[in-house]
Amino acid sequence: MSWVDVYRRDGRLEGRCLCGAVRIEVSGAHLAGIGVCHCLMCQRWTGGLYGAFEAEAAAVTVTGPVTRYASTDWSERAFCTTCGSSLWLRNTDKADLPYELMPGLFAGAAEFPLLSEIYTDRRPAYLPLAGDHRTKTRAEYERDNRAIEGDDP
Repeated sequence: MSWVDVYRRDGRLEGRCLCGAVRIEVSGAHLAGIGVCHCLMCQRWTGGLYGAFEAEAAAVTVTGPVTRYASTDWSERAFCTTCGSSLWLRNTDKADLPYELMPGLFAGAAEFPLLSEIYTDRRPAYLPLAGDHRTKTRAEYERDNRAIEGDDP
């Protein structure tokens, strides 16, 4: 069993955007833990910190006015068309890939622990995160993963 499997859950979470026009239900497999990214693209999208938890595509139901933005050739970022709340980041180059959902939309995610933090060398001075979690710099992350387009100032 991998370290991440310890945080796998099968259950129900309900979330909504700031104005309530978009509703998201997770009913099934999800990760009850948060991953944080400090790449410049995520900072620009959220205005600071990007944090998310993962849910299997089959477990996610979305209703309401959603706008999707193709931030790379292989991923999308979604937001509420009405209020602009960030909703998810998702790879789109294969069918049925999981959603990376914004935890602030879900009251039930408030207790999820911080599991990982990437692009730590891009982290703003005002966002130190405490706790014992996995960390990777930009070089460490990109050594094993696709490079994030738009991460240069």
